[in-house]
Amino acid sequence: MPELQRPFVWPSVKVRDLFDSMYKGFPVGYLLLWVNGAEEHSRQIGTNQKLSIPRLLVIDGQQRLTALYAIIKGQLVLTKDFVEKRIEIAFNPLDNTFEVADAAICKDPSFIANISDVWSPETDIFEVVEKYSERLGNTRDLTDQDISTIKKSLQKLHGLTNYPFTALELDSNLNEEQVSDVFVRINSKGTRLNQADFVLTLMSVFWEEGRKQLEKFSRNTRIPSSHDNTPYNYFLEPDPDDLLRVNVALGFRRAALHYFYPLLRGKDMETGTYSDVKREEQFGKLKAAQVRALDLQNWKEFFKSIIKAGYRRGKYITSKMGLVYTYAIFLIGKTDFKLEPHRLRRLIARWFFMEALTGRYTNSPESQMESDMGGLRGLNNADDFEAHLEKIIHDTLTEDFWNIGLPNLLHSSAGWSPALYAYYASLNLLEAKVLYSETEMKVSDLMDPVSSGKRSSLERHHLFPKNYLKKIGITGTKEINQIANYALVEWHDNKDILDKSPTEYVPRYEEMYSVQQLEKLYDWHALPLNWCQMEYGDFLERRRVLMAKIIRNGFDKLS
Repeated sequence: MPELQRPFVWPSVKVRDLFDSMYKGFPVGYLLLWVNGAEEHSRQIGTNQKLSIPRLLVIDGQQRLTALYAIIKGQLVLTKDFVEKRIEIAFNPLDNTFEVADAAICKDPSFIANISDVWSPETDIFEVVEKYSERLGNTRDLTDQDISTIKKSLQKLHGLTNYPFTALELDSNLNEEQVSDVFVRINSKGTRLNQADFVLTLMSVFWEEGRKQLEKFSRNTRIPSSHDNTPYNYFLEPDPDDLLRVNVALGFRRAALHYFYPLLRGKDMETGTYSDVKREEQFGKLKAAQVRALDLQNWKEFFKSIIKAGYRRGKYITSKMGLVYTYAIFLIGKTDFKLEPHRLRRLIARWFFMEALTGRYTNSPESQMESDMGGLRGLNNADDFEAHLEKIIHDTLTEDFWNIGLPNLLHSSAGWSPALYAYYASLNLLEAKVLYSETEMKVSDLMDPVSSGKRSSLERHHLFPKNYLKKIGITGTKEINQIANYALVEWHDNKDILDKSPTEYVPRYEEMYSVQQLEKLYDWHALPLNWCQMEYGDFLERRRVLMAKIIRNGFDKLS
């Protein structure tokens, strides 16, 4: 049976349509099953031993099987947000229509509000017919034809458990690429299965408790708690396949799952044959890695490195995969190379700052991580590990990058920019105060996720306001919304500034500071002292260079 503790992503209307199609005798698609190739007496790994493992893996049809099982057995399912939900489908026996049950449907006597009741072990179908007819008869006159229609309709509904499904059974000798190709060809959505899908399916078969651990951990990262013994955080809500990638990198020094999947099936790479012994050996390595990856102390220690890098919440991290893979590298440094905690935290902070700024794991992340894992395989000790990562950082963040590449990255109007968020992180690292803030709050204080209310405590503000720029003939959105035209201010200040020209609103704020204080404030926020009197184009060009300098200064603080 399908595992009901996995997210069910179908909307209720699709469940309704499934039962409607089955009732009318329409085809509802193939079930695609794959023989797993395990020997006849294979057992699961772990403490939750079954007498035997399933012979077939469900490749396509999981949502349909889950929908059928949940309705016919009256079971709860989990939504993609890990919230338990009961799917209720209503049925009108007189006109043979199915509807998603709502308050109005439930009050309508012409509908059976929840068809799950029809298949309840305590239910007699003849009693269902009698009770429905009696209730409907209290609101309208029923003819003999109506009674006959009700009986036939409900008996037909009850008989849906005999609906014939067509299943394609794929041989165990097929590899995952071939299986995925078959899936795409027969699946109307054409969504290609990824390698993580296959590995997680194998975990369901051979190490079910391991997959459940991944799913529980993933679910708990999304649930706020007053206790400290949960993985909830402000940075990352990983899916089970994200955590799986951490396990594979930690246990096998691999990122490309297409290398890993045959190993997990028990394939001997020299002979090409599969064996239970080899499979159990590989699952043993995976299990050991997962213990370390899901350890709450490791998890929380890792985020201290991200905070040390200047990043205060996930909103300012553009690559989820960057966090996932950096966590794997952190675990390797801590558990395999035994780096001292403070030394490891500084190293990982520098690594993550570099990775986040350059988008190292944004394009083709698996290939890049595979390369990075390859570089770690020949290292012997903590010094080698640190030196290796520092060399990559140094080779990536060159003088040309700081002086040419980074200012060019800041020449952008994209609101979701790694360079922009690295600038914010640097403001945190440099303990910068908010621009023109009467409260003299630090940027880091207002970036803290606990400081945000209905409206953000810290907002981006156009230094040269939009309407002002339009008045002087600059109307293009790309020009107006340049990264270099933004500064972080407290929201009430943003509201006061509105669309005044810089020469109008800046002097009032500058009066609050001494010359030395103003110089320091402008240095933090990459502003020339006379910026409000500059031509807009000259201002943008000058500020990009200064912003790049601030980012470099912030990174240098991590040394």
